[in-house]
Amino acid sequence: MSITLFIIIFTAIFSLAAWRNSEFFDKMKLNPFMVVNRKEYYRIVTHALLHADWTHLIFNMLTLYFFGEYVEQALNIYFNHGMFLFILLYVAGGIISSIPSILKHKNDQWYNSIGASGAVAAVLFAGIFFEPKLGIYILFIPIPIPGYLFGLAYLVYSQYMSKKSNDNVNHDAHLTGAIFGFLFPLLLKPALFQIFIANFVNG
Repeated sequence: MSITLFIIIFTAIFSLAAWRNSEFFDKMKLNPFMVVNRKEYYRIVTHALLHADWTHLIFNMLTLYFFGEYVEQALNIYFNHGMFLFILLYVAGGIISSIPSILKHKNDQWYNSIGASGAVAAVLFAGIFFEPKLGIYILFIPIPIPGYLFGLAYLVYSQYMSKKSNDNVNHDAHLTGAIFGFLFPLLLKPALFQIFIANFVNG
């Protein structure tokens, strides 16, 4: 079983269990006030295992399914211990993507955030790094969008919506997770930038 599939199954089981126990659900959310003032650091990890409903869960896990195994294979090609690095990418993506929310809402005891979107964005953008012209399909658009164009639009949209802040989506997590995922291979091996450029030009 791939790591991607294991994460999907584990996340689904965790979310289902939390839906049946509201007290457990509340304890696992990312609540910056509780993280900072009560030292409940586990929330930085567990919030990525929670989802609001089936739509939220399925959308995140489908995105992870479509890109996760590709990124696993790419990490195995360029690095030793690719399986471990994929886990590190996913977990660190979820943790790092939560930092802006913690800093912004550390004094707001009513703010909560859930979902694997930050971690999934990290995997998606690692995929774009390894294959800049990777075709990405969006609902109702019948032709694939090159990964680098999708990535640019995603970053601009996330930044705009983060500043607007008029919905219940954690756009800060999307933006931070995406940037981290793209930089992750470079942090491990800066020489990969040459491969990125070659794939961008010749891919």
